[in-house]
Amino acid sequence: MATQLLFDLLGPEVEDAEEETFLLFSQEIPSQNLGFVDARASSLDLTVAGKDYVIHQSPAVLSSNRAGGTTGAVLWKVTPMFADWIASPGNILWKTGVLASTSAVIELGCGISGLTGMALAQRVSRYVLTDQPYVSKWVDANLAENAANLSASGPVATRRRGKAAAATTAPAGNRVAFAPLDWELDEVTPRLTGSAAVASFDAVVACDCIYNDALIRPLVQTCVDVCKLRTRAAAGAEGEDEEEGLIINPKSPRFASSHSSSAIRKSSRAGSRSSTGTSVHGGCPSSHLSDALRANAGFVIHVGILRTKPLESHY
Repeated sequence: MATQLLFDLLGPEVEDAEEETFLLFSQEIPSQNLGFVDARASSLDLTVAGKDYVIHQSPAVLSSNRAGGTTGAVLWKVTPMFADWIASPGNILWKTGVLASTSAVIELGCGISGLTGMALAQRVSRYVLTDQPYVSKWVDANLAENAANLSASGPVATRRRGKAAAATTAPAGNRVAFAPLDWELDEVTPRLTGSAAVASFDAVVACDCIYNDALIRPLVQTCVDVCKLRTRAAAGAEGEDEEEGLIINPKSPRFASSHSSSAIRKSSRAGSRSSTGTSVHGGCPSSHLSDALRANAGFVIHVGILRTKPLESHY
């Protein structure tokens, strides 16, 4: 089982969120600013997974008083590092078969760049970027700017506030879509996939997207709701055996989140108290991370799985 193989390579499950946070923040890490790549630049030139990207961003929106937050208006340092790591063929998620070319992935709080989705564009079957609607202008611009790095068909999205958002396909681009999604207001439904042939997601990515404590529970609940799409899809599919219908099967939903703030503690605690139970595993061992993402660089990657019954494990 791909999931069990992944757990064999990861650290033990996080049982105490306070202890996990203490261990992370007691490590010596380099002094850093807030974590922007360059908050004053309107565009950035980056190389991720061997490809060159131009990323448009908005310093003006970042410094504005926009209600609902502005942190997604510029690119954060962890995103290029995370995108480079997760797109690598030697990544632990690919080596264990947890991610595959048939995978559908959703990102929560993607910000303006769309960078992780573009880096994975030719490695997964579908990648849906989600965030508040104000970032869509820049996401669309970045997908268009970097179209040469994408394959032939592309996605955009429409939105109806308070209703399920849906990703749709645009004339050019790749299997990368943007769908506005408000964790507090919008409903999570299969329409988010943007494809009638895809009813759920295999993975949920959340990269450095929590700084407001009030949004922790909505984020965790959105992760749970996205994961439950897999459970409902399996339950409604004829001919599925018991293992394929479980939340812990080789195609089960899981979320990888990278944080550089104390929200780790509250996020882990909220996840463990979710109605179905979330197994959150500690930071990936250094041997499975790039140099840029190892613990002494000031970042951590947590991998979790939402499950409906206890996981058989040697931990």
